[in-house]
Amino acid sequence: MKKNIPDNKIDQVREFNRFFTRKIGVLREGLLHSSYSLTEVRILFEIANSDNPTATKLSRALGLDAGYFSRILARFEEQGLTERVRSEHDGRQFLIRLTQEGMKLFSLLDQRSRDEVAEMLSELSEEDQQKLLKSMHDIENILDKKSFKFSEAFFLRSHQPGDMGWVTHRHGVLYAQEYGWDERFEALVAQIAAEFINNYKPERERCIIAEMNSEIVGSVFVVQSSDTVAKLRLLLVEPKARGLGLGSRLVQECITFARRAGYLKLVLWTNSVLVEARHIYEKAGFKLVEQEEHHSFGKDLVGETWELVL
Repeated sequence: MKKNIPDNKIDQVREFNRFFTRKIGVLREGLLHSSYSLTEVRILFEIANSDNPTATKLSRALGLDAGYFSRILARFEEQGLTERVRSEHDGRQFLIRLTQEGMKLFSLLDQRSRDEVAEMLSELSEEDQQKLLKSMHDIENILDKKSFKFSEAFFLRSHQPGDMGWVTHRHGVLYAQEYGWDERFEALVAQIAAEFINNYKPERERCIIAEMNSEIVGSVFVVQSSDTVAKLRLLLVEPKARGLGLGSRLVQECITFARRAGYLKLVLWTNSVLVEARHIYEKAGFKLVEQEEHHSFGKDLVGETWELVL
């Protein structure tokens, strides 16, 4: 049974989390003063320290979407950092190994990590070092095998002034880069964002903004379509934040809000080329109910309508 924990204890734990992540720089992009993201460095470390790792084992161990993980591995292979080696014990499996160049990069990042910790400890007296290490050991023992439902590297908030500009800009840039869509898509997003602000109903509509390390990395909208139907719109996750479960979390937040607002159905419109988004919707329980070919944003596309009965 869930215990009633005083707010001051909760606040103290949260303050410690913020302090420690700032101190060790775990959430900053370009981890360990490199050009690699937090997720990419995590993958390199896991490959280097795992016994006979396969792509499946690695993606599960890291909790990453298989498609997203495969794309990172493909980039690593293009950069000459990793290679696939057929298993000697099971010819059907391929093991993921660091190449000589990959080991060189890993060694550099590993040494930088050790240097940062050594620098932090060097500023402490021997007595304080022992206190710190003992406290860490105690925390690890107490929390070992405990789960934290919302221990993500990001946090969610409602929209603020300036957010609609970010939503419009990033949709325009990312969809041009990743799908080749022209500026007419950006114009559509601007129109949707403007309508949301001009007709905003707080009790029936919501814009959810995701931040990581004080930087916006995602967004999604729930807007009213009728008294009983809401629309999910403009789901976006920045490339640097993909693979962390953010897309799924944003969709689940929309579902939760729509149910609390009293809607009976949540619908969305997307296109078949948005494979990752479609996977998130399907996983959340949405059903594909309609498809239609159309020419928009300079491309021949297949539009799709998905529904979720709440």
